[in-house]
Amino acid sequence: MKQFIEFKRQRELGEILSDTFGFLRNEFKPFFSTFFKIVGPYLVIMLICYAFYMYQFGNLLNFNVESSSSAVNSFILLLVGGAFFISIVAAYVLSQATTLFYIESYTKNRGHIHFNEIKHNVYQAFWPFMGLGILVGICVGLGLMFCLIPGIYLAVPLILSFAILVFDKKGVSEAFSYSFSLVKNHWWMTFASLFVIWIIVTVAGYTFALPSTIYTYAKMGILSGEIDAENFNMVDPVSTVLGIVSTLAQFILNTISVVAGALIYFDLNEKKNFTGTYERINTLGETKD
Repeated sequence: MKQFIEFKRQRELGEILSDTFGFLRNEFKPFFSTFFKIVGPYLVIMLICYAFYMYQFGNLLNFNVESSSSAVNSFILLLVGGAFFISIVAAYVLSQATTLFYIESYTKNRGHIHFNEIKHNVYQAFWPFMGLGILVGICVGLGLMFCLIPGIYLAVPLILSFAILVFDKKGVSEAFSYSFSLVKNHWWMTFASLFVIWIIVTVAGYTFALPSTIYTYAKMGILSGEIDAENFNMVDPVSTVLGIVSTLAQFILNTISVVAGALIYFDLNEKKNFTGTYERINTLGETKD
């Protein structure tokens, strides 16, 4: 039998890391089956948009293209780029919501999940997630414009606001404001945990992006020292496929950050509210009766 991972308890940084990967390892098949059933169609649309975007971008940079068609290519690139951006946002929102609602079902049913309930909750929460994402993005973006430090300070609690939206059933504004209260007095520990997870995900993402980078450099002649700008053509099926694989891998790797964020949320929630502790005490009482 699979080991049940109790989310509702306090953890140190090492336990957050080990339980993040332990959860994904134990739940690999049901989790990614649920993930791709819900997010899969939007991921396919996103990758198709990516392929078209790279094709049009390559045409725009192609030195042999006629100048008369450059304006048309620029317009098409703008349209495809807009569609690509919308597909990324939709896929990212659904990905984050699916992961968090999967964890909610997992914790509520002691290791078992209900797919239809998860799917219903994900679609129902799409616009609240979108609204919260826009709000968080604006605040962090403005913060980063002021010497970087305010943006980092705001990002740490606001990253957890999505978990609050799901697990505490709060509205967008409540989740936004409560995230600061949750992290209060625990900012540095939260920052350290998120930073370590970010390093792991970033390094893993670069690993998947490395083949595409090497191929592009080799094709451009940078590695051999011979750059043929006149005959260089960005429209290449191989580089597009490698780019798709890299984009998909980095997108899926983001689930590591979401799971870790959920564990950090429950750790802070236990330190402040002892929710899981009270639930376990009640369960013991019911068992004795």
